[in-house]
Amino acid sequence: MTSKRSYSRYDTAWRINDICGPDLALRYLEMSGESDDASPRPSERVKPTPSVVINRVRLSESEVRSLEEALGVAIRGGEYWYDAMCGAWGLEGGPCAGFAQAGLRIGGPLRADASRGTTGVFVNGRELHATDVLALQRFGPVYRGRYWVDARGNFGLEGGPVLGNLNGARQSAGGGPWTAQSRFGTAGGDGEGFLFFNDGKTFWSN
Repeated sequence: MTSKRSYSRYDTAWRINDICGPDLALRYLEMSGESDDASPRPSERVKPTPSVVINRVRLSESEVRSLEEALGVAIRGGEYWYDAMCGAWGLEGGPCAGFAQAGLRIGGPLRADASRGTTGVFVNGRELHATDVLALQRFGPVYRGRYWVDARGNFGLEGGPVLGNLNGARQSAGGGPWTAQSRFGTAGGDGEGFLFFNDGKTFWSN
């Protein structure tokens, strides 16, 4: 014969927290009266570290915390790609969403299909998303091929010398709103970091 386990009100609160969240668990505790039970309340749980995957390798909690300290920002859970050579990053399967510190030793190696690009334009091994190509077309024609770009904006053909600098091209092109069109669709931005892309089937913006 087995004995029936008795649950304290905090045991019950933990179960309510897991199913319905901390707000309802705390409401239950308020309604169930005082107790000398010293068990930790649901609201006292340490928030779990978000699941962060970079270049298809999941980071440990300590790696996430170290990365947040290095970048000075809180990192949302999700799957990302990161280009350690120039610092570019984005969501897995998407275009470049910004630039971080280059040279960080995090995640796995950058994959060619990180952005699921079909443009035939490769930068540091990643095939660019159509939005990336449209953004680069602001500075001049973009040809299919394999290129490198470093953290200073210098670029060239893969294995070759410097051909130019994207930062200099950006200054020459000037700021302000812009749009660019190609057979892949239309991209644009406000000149201050906002980007959008529309190919007639999907619309993306940051």
